[in-house]
Amino acid sequence: MTDYPALGRLPGMTPVGVIDIGSNSVRLVIYEGLARSLTVLFNEKVLSGLGKGLAQTNRLDVQAVESALSALRRFALLARQAGVVDLYPIATAAAREAQNGPEFIAAAEAVLDREIIILTGSGEAEGAAHGVLAGFYRPDGIVGDLGGGSLELIDVTPEGLGVGMTTPLGGLRLRDLSGGDLTKAQSIADSHISASPLAGKGKGRDFFAVGGTWRNLAKLHMEQTSYPLHVMHAYEMPASGVDGFLDAVIKSDPDKLTGISAVSKSRRTLLAYGAVALKSVLRFIEPEKIVLSALGVREGYLYERLSPDIQAEDPLIASARELSLLRSRSPDHARELVDWSRRSFEALGIDETPEEERLRVAACLLADIGWRAHPDYRGKQALSIIAHAAMPAVDHRGRAFLGLTNFYRHEGSLDQQHIPELESLVDERLLKRAQILASLFRATYLLTASMPGILDQFKWAQDPRGGFTLVIPPSFADLIGERPDGRLQQFAKVVGKVLRMEAR
Repeated sequence: MTDYPALGRLPGMTPVGVIDIGSNSVRLVIYEGLARSLTVLFNEKVLSGLGKGLAQTNRLDVQAVESALSALRRFALLARQAGVVDLYPIATAAAREAQNGPEFIAAAEAVLDREIIILTGSGEAEGAAHGVLAGFYRPDGIVGDLGGGSLELIDVTPEGLGVGMTTPLGGLRLRDLSGGDLTKAQSIADSHISASPLAGKGKGRDFFAVGGTWRNLAKLHMEQTSYPLHVMHAYEMPASGVDGFLDAVIKSDPDKLTGISAVSKSRRTLLAYGAVALKSVLRFIEPEKIVLSALGVREGYLYERLSPDIQAEDPLIASARELSLLRSRSPDHARELVDWSRRSFEALGIDETPEEERLRVAACLLADIGWRAHPDYRGKQALSIIAHAAMPAVDHRGRAFLGLTNFYRHEGSLDQQHIPELESLVDERLLKRAQILASLFRATYLLTASMPGILDQFKWAQDPRGGFTLVIPPSFADLIGERPDGRLQQFAKVVGKVLRMEAR
């Protein structure tokens, strides 16, 4: 049997893996390669609960250790099977603080046949912050990484990081310290967060929430608010108005909460303690909104290993470029669309903010990824792929814009009655821009067949009769016809300009 190469993967990539030995879970994540935009090849966790009872005994539980070592044996085999050369095992609070932590680490290193990096509290905070830098575009706010044994906090700005700090407010630790009394747990959390040097530093800024318990809280919030896009990364909850939701989680039987079926049973017992910690954050750090991050210490650890030049890249554009390479008829044509749309916007007087510009660039790179689908479903399929892709550094408003642009590009109709429910995530201005770009793509397609080497020769010229003329080189005069002109007039209607097409 012929061993065909995996054409759905990027060429030249060597898989890289991180094993995260946490206080609640032990996880292996294998990525396609070390890159600005990380793509997961394999992801598995085992809830070993290493930090369970640590507050009382100061020791790792024997059964938890056996569970963790068993998971590590499995993970070592899976990493080899996947061709991982660079495997980075890291350990956090439980292994760092337990009296028998060194014994466990020695046994784990023997299983993995490599050294385990034990992160300090500040190192764990910095890793989480680097994860946020990996997953967001120029983030500005406070990062909070909630694990089973600790909560790390650190200030992050586009210019750099503050000093990381750790608190004993992880879900397992907080439950043990409070003896399962949630009122006492709130008092403990309040005492630590109020005394933090980051108290009050979140005003007017974001709080980036990292960690499985907070992600599951957000998943529950999505269910209860009937949110239309079930993508965790960059999901936002306003700081004002979320107290009622958190109070309900703290006071209610978790199995009876509305929408709880979206949360796995193994994660429900710590939801209330995650809500307690988040209430303290909102009360004393005072952020404007909570922003969920699917990227944390693991991704941050790999981000630190990138060169400064690659770190400086926009991860959204890097991700869109990769999807274009894997799915477009011609990635070169997609890149030409970036320049062509810029020149069209400039000529026709369509202004854009820096954020709108980066969204336009991403939309151009993604413009043709749906071509293999059945013609009747290209719009819907492309919308689903883009809206649900593991793309970093784009908020849900931007996701909806990118998906809708591709939807309109294939569907053609801009009838408001046929807009998918994601339309509710974008404002009128961004919706209009999706329609403008889609109409430009549709006109361009009939003049290029989505192939490179033509667009660079097109230009817009002010027409003395009024409006603008799309000037086509004489050698391509036969491209002009009834259907391309019809598409051009659709574009003209959307931009509110008089447009013509001529060869000269």
